[in-house]
Amino acid sequence: MNSNVKTIGLAASLVFATLTAASAQELKLMTGPQGGSWVPLGGQLKDMWEKAVPGLSVQSLPGAGIANVRGLEEGKADIGFGNSISTVDALVGNEPFKKPHENVCNVATFYPQYYQMVVLADSGVNSVKDLKGKAVSTQPRGNTGELITGQLLKVNGLSYNDVKMSFVSYTDSVTQMQDGHAQAFGLGTTIPAGAIMDLASARPIKVLDLSDALDGMRKLNPGYTLVTIPKGTYPKQEKDTKVIGYATHIVASCKLPADTVYKMTKAIADNTASLGAVVKSMGSLKPKDMAEDIGVPFHPGAAKFYKEAGITVKTR
Repeated sequence: MNSNVKTIGLAASLVFATLTAASAQELKLMTGPQGGSWVPLGGQLKDMWEKAVPGLSVQSLPGAGIANVRGLEEGKADIGFGNSISTVDALVGNEPFKKPHENVCNVATFYPQYYQMVVLADSGVNSVKDLKGKAVSTQPRGNTGELITGQLLKVNGLSYNDVKMSFVSYTDSVTQMQDGHAQAFGLGTTIPAGAIMDLASARPIKVLDLSDALDGMRKLNPGYTLVTIPKGTYPKQEKDTKVIGYATHIVASCKLPADTVYKMTKAIADNTASLGAVVKSMGSLKPKDMAEDIGVPFHPGAAKFYKEAGITVKTR
């Protein structure tokens, strides 16, 4: 009889284990390069999503705006951070994407991104045109920041061949600037950018005003805007500085279950305070902000959440 009890117990355990495995869901979340805000934000999202969705396990992976969208399309990731300009390019198949991407759905728009070109104060560089012949550092090829750097040079009559380019991480770019091996550093992130603050603690810097580039940049991608870095954001920044802007958002595979994405979207809206600890502007994020139309159709699960909040969005 003891043998029968053991057998029944073992069978029950196997059934329970099978049901648990079936109900568990593992998602791959692609974040961003080290030194940027997407890595710590990804950690916050992982924690809140695993609490909000029973059985959910989120694996956080490094990434970048362009790579993350490709990852979704190719089935290498389930969810990731994106930049509005490059995601829109992916949907229609513009360069650097080779074909229209059909498995990319918006979940939530987060906050504005600021493309910043910071130079050493004693570099003699006062405009992008002055970068000719200078050493310029930016993100590795395939990152959104690198794409914008190339476009910014282009609309100012320059190319990578006209400068001494280095495609490295934020931290390596800061080191190059500190050592005087680079005179300019282009990056797309939040404000104040941690990398720029690190640099400013070692060398006097200034951020270039990019107002004159907006028209040319919008011809390349209509998603670009002009955003303002308020004076005092960085040490010795005595006036407001206009730079190129776009939006950070969360994208997901359109194949993810609607119920899962609904719960994930709701978890974001319910936990803006913790997200605001990483990116200050997210502390005041509201559903209407999350549902902003940036040209990327929403996942049906996210759309369900917004509908409950009285907001209608476009879906795939």
